[in-house]
Amino acid sequence: MSETRIGDVGRLAWFPSSKVTKWFVVGFWLLVLAAAFSPAGKLQGVLNNEAVAWLPKDAQSTQVVQQIEAFQSKNEFPAVIVYERPAGVTQADLQAVAAQVQRFNALEPVKKDSVGPIPAKDGKALQVIVPVDAGDAGWDSLGATVDDLRAIAKDRPAGLSMQVTGPVGYAADSSAAFSGIDGKLLYSAMAVVIVILLLTYRSPVLWLIPVVSAGTALFVAQAVIYFLAKGDTLTVNAQSSGILTVIVFGAGTDYALLLVARYREELRRHEDRHEAMAFALHRAGPAILASGATVIAGMLCLLVATMNSTKGLGPVAAIGIGVGLLVMLTLLPALLVVCGRWIFWPVRPTYGSVDHTRDGIWARVGRRIARAPRRTWVMTSVLLAVASLGVLQLNAVGLKNADSYYGKPESVVGEQTLARHFPAGSGSPVMVLANASEAAAVKSTLEGVQGVSTVTDPVTKGGRSLIQATLTDAPDSDAATKTVDRVRAAIGAVPGADAIAGGDTATRADTLRAAADDNVRIIPLILGVVLLILVLLLRAVTAPLVLIGTVVLSYGAAMGLSSLIFRHVLGFAGADSSLPLFVFVFLVALGIDYNIFLMTRVHEESKEIGTRRGALVGLAATGGVITSAGLVLAGTFAVLGTLPVVTFAEIGIAVALGVLLDTLVVRSVLVTALNLDLRGRMWWPSNLARRDRELDAAPLPDEGSAGTGGADVVAPEGVPQPAR
Repeated sequence: MSETRIGDVGRLAWFPSSKVTKWFVVGFWLLVLAAAFSPAGKLQGVLNNEAVAWLPKDAQSTQVVQQIEAFQSKNEFPAVIVYERPAGVTQADLQAVAAQVQRFNALEPVKKDSVGPIPAKDGKALQVIVPVDAGDAGWDSLGATVDDLRAIAKDRPAGLSMQVTGPVGYAADSSAAFSGIDGKLLYSAMAVVIVILLLTYRSPVLWLIPVVSAGTALFVAQAVIYFLAKGDTLTVNAQSSGILTVIVFGAGTDYALLLVARYREELRRHEDRHEAMAFALHRAGPAILASGATVIAGMLCLLVATMNSTKGLGPVAAIGIGVGLLVMLTLLPALLVVCGRWIFWPVRPTYGSVDHTRDGIWARVGRRIARAPRRTWVMTSVLLAVASLGVLQLNAVGLKNADSYYGKPESVVGEQTLARHFPAGSGSPVMVLANASEAAAVKSTLEGVQGVSTVTDPVTKGGRSLIQATLTDAPDSDAATKTVDRVRAAIGAVPGADAIAGGDTATRADTLRAAADDNVRIIPLILGVVLLILVLLLRAVTAPLVLIGTVVLSYGAAMGLSSLIFRHVLGFAGADSSLPLFVFVFLVALGIDYNIFLMTRVHEESKEIGTRRGALVGLAATGGVITSAGLVLAGTFAVLGTLPVVTFAEIGIAVALGVLLDTLVVRSVLVTALNLDLRGRMWWPSNLARRDRELDAAPLPDEGSAGTGGADVVAPEGVPQPAR
């Protein structure tokens, strides 16, 4: 590669492309991958899936956990074991369960004596509450204790059923649901990516390069996040860990598709593959960097969230995208030039061969839109707006435990059994802490709160008293949440009590409230940040505003259609309170990628041939690769549905549907129609807006000239094309 060429493309684009330095790039990433392999495998061991760890520090439920250590370990959780005999519990049943309680108490994690067996008033059930101390092993260790409890309870009279429920039971079922999550998502995402790449490239070997690069990015990102989580810098849970796998594979492969498409284009113009890659990086690199920067900026907006789980997801995803960008702009091009043109076999892009995108499906779509662009974008916008009305069916106020999984795990069945025979809130009391001097007054106040079944006597230590209130409603119900609000209002009015309420139901209430606050705070912030990046990238105001509007419309339509699918097709009872925010973040941050890919190419072409013809060239040149990228991202998010957890399925379905809408409708039809209708006004107030009419009227550049690349030129009907 000559010095002139290096100067033309820039040294950053040249470095991973040159005949010598490509080997340094490959060697560097091999060393990094070797160092990252072990810590990446340890990420699951530092996940924090405790619900209270997701909450802000100032939430009352968080404060209760911090202050309750004077009375019990903060790692102590109740396992509620419920026994049932529909014909009535016998004396033999009672004796057998009493004997089992002694064995429960002998288990190493049980530091205090269990409570029970407690007979139901109807005489058909027994209840045992086992206080389990998870210790330093944390929430995820409770599954092993539940296995021990079940093993002991097997030795019971015939006909007496048993289930483990309560916080420990749900922790065990949650742990089982998320067991092997990284492996499941990784292999599912790989399978989706490989199939789509095989269909896209029609090559039995080319798919290996993007997959190896994406895998490298994932392992390195997991290693970085492991060290941050181990040092308590980040709160990382199973949800953010799973999304990391999906987003790195999905977005990373998207960037790979864009670069490979531009590289293949340049291979037809340059005899030397190293030179072709340098020019591909020079031309596609800014769009990829802008897309990645947009996603990173959008994800980092989550740092202002009050929910620790949401706040932790932001840097986790940003790290994944950042590492993915580095890999796809260095390792991927180095591997491609190491392999040579044969990697595209059997359809190798030889020097001087013709690019057939000008005759492809997206060129034909562009010509159809060009006949009536205004009518096209108006009708498309109306249809998307109508689809958005389905969001009225979205019930994003949190999911009950029974509605959180596919099927009915034992903890759900146990809670239903418990509710038939005992106060529904048994085993998950509201934990109230108050000043000891006012404990009696607080207890009296609690007894008068609607929805409270029973109240324990205060236990006092160090000037503070613990009072437990059992609710009449199930701890995960809306009615119980309202009762907690009444409890807090009542005890807060006791003079000098300094009373606060926590526990499972209180945690749910604080989660719903914090999620609602985050939605209001973060969504406008993300829109502002993305708009600023687009203004800087396109050097215009109109185009960024138009693009933001189209993505928001796409988000609304995706949420509307998803809501209808959740309720009327899949039969989901509702949605997690964080769903609207998470889907918004992913669709706006990731969905804007496709508009950036398209509009940077349109901007590049418009400077040579005007916006009208540039819009059609941009659509024809990028249509295929963006469609493939959209299918990859939609497919990788859809694999979230392979987990038996409703929240993951809803995020996966909504994002996948939104990406498909954005790729196939918004970017290809709506944005192209707006480009054709607004023309030079899209670039206001830049110089290009003033020059557009002159450029549009000028003859098209000769084939092979700068800007259009010759073979890419596609004109609407009635506009002459260059001679060939």
